[in-house]
Amino acid sequence: MTELADALRGARVYDLEQPRYAGAPSHPVHEPGVLVHLHRRHEPGTGEARTGASALLVMTEHSGTHLDALCHQAENMELHGGIRVDPSVQTPRGFTALGVDTVPPLVARGVLLDVGDVPPGHAVGAAELEAAAAGVELREGDVVLVRVGAGARWEDRDAFWAAAGMDAGASRWLAERRPLAVGADNVAWDLPGAVDPELGSLPGHTLLIVRAGIYIIEMLYLEELARDGVREFAFVCLPLKVRGGTGSPVRPIALV
Repeated sequence: MTELADALRGARVYDLEQPRYAGAPSHPVHEPGVLVHLHRRHEPGTGEARTGASALLVMTEHSGTHLDALCHQAENMELHGGIRVDPSVQTPRGFTALGVDTVPPLVARGVLLDVGDVPPGHAVGAAELEAAAAGVELREGDVVLVRVGAGARWEDRDAFWAAAGMDAGASRWLAERRPLAVGADNVAWDLPGAVDPELGSLPGHTLLIVRAGIYIIEMLYLEELARDGVREFAFVCLPLKVRGGTGSPVRPIALV
């Protein structure tokens, strides 16, 4: 325990979460994203020196930096593992199987694949991921994060939305390596608006979540990791235990 505490005290912590605020980038199907409104304010005349303030926080599960649970996607009305989507599984109050509350704390070896500042609208393929992985071993159970440069455009909604994303081949290549989770700094892992001839829209969500049972983390901030040339790190990510939820906001960190 002492050795672990000493190692943690000496580690550099990289914060991989984007800031959350009203108007931050969001996938259109998950608008309005984040809303914060004070419902209790610091006011004079309370009869004592101490005052308090608190806010009402409203956000969609898939706003900002977040993790997709396995119930988030289905193929032919089946979730991962062949679980049929029916009223006993998909209820008005959430899912009774594969909800985000079933996702364990993610503590794993992390690997950054820095593809570079990829042009807007470009579909990143398997060959580009393989090139970015040169010199780093990808192991089963890793968390593999892909940087396409979108994180630097967070304050510009249009530019962030237009950023690159993965094609089906990239997702297949990663799925074959059996990571615990993958993540990217763009809006949806896949290239938004692109349609695969076999799988349709968001092919990576089908390949990774439904077929392979691999979690996806989206809208990461990876600029500092890339700037410092960090390729391997300890990865920690704690999804909220929202019973039956399809996803969760997260604040992942990398420890070096």
